Amino acid sequence: MNGSLVVVDDVARAFSQVIIDQATSNGSTPFSLAFSGGSTARECYQDLSRTGSTVIDWSAVTGWWGDERCVPLTDIDSNFGLVQEALLDHVPPLAALHPMRSDCEDPAGSYEQLLRSSPPIDLIHLGLGPDGHTASLFPGSEALHSPNGRLIVSNHDPLANNPHERLTFTFEAIAQCRQIVFTVAGAAKTEALHRVLDGDLSAPATHVSGTEVIWLVDHAAIGSRTSR
Repeated sequence: MNGSLVVVDDVARAFSQVIIDQATSNGSTPFSLAFSGGSTARECYQDLSRTGSTVIDWSAVTGWWGDERCVPLTDIDSNFGLVQEALLDHVPPLAALHPMRSDCEDPAGSYEQLLRSSPPIDLIHLGLGPDGHTASLFPGSEALHSPNGRLIVSNHDPLANNPHERLTFTFEAIAQCRQIVFTVAGAAKTEALHRVLDGDLSAPATHVSGTEVIWLVDHAAIGSRTSR
């Protein structure tokens, strides 16, 4: 595993505290956050909407997305829609929002160029799928072997466990973020988590690296096993 493992009682609350600490560490200095998707992410953003709504200067926060499904932004499966429903509708307006293009055309075009022309993202939020994927970097998928220098690619799950074509940050784009925070909750993630802990390279999340990587996991996810 790359990074630090922190076992917590409440992953969503621990995530909120990390965001609050980072976003308020330098007053109203601009802070950028790349959002994730999935059920754990939803719980994290719901908690952040409650605990951080009046603490964070949201007018100094810029929102990015680390991956997105190729569906309309209003679709029930959209990561943008998830974040909007769980967080954005409940906090003051952010300085800027950069949703990924949901039509998945020209994936290396406008979003990659925008990413390249912007300062490094301060914090990217990542999850962990039961198959070991993170963002939309699926086991056996083409995105795992993106050309050097690529930051955004289109991808799909070759095993068809995860529906929809996707756009996703590459490992290189993730590594450029100043801080990487994984949130892993529930017994359904135990096997995948321990594959990462054990250095199983077939789990895409094992390949994530960066300047600072934090894994926030709950007791159910860590289970009774210990890493080798």
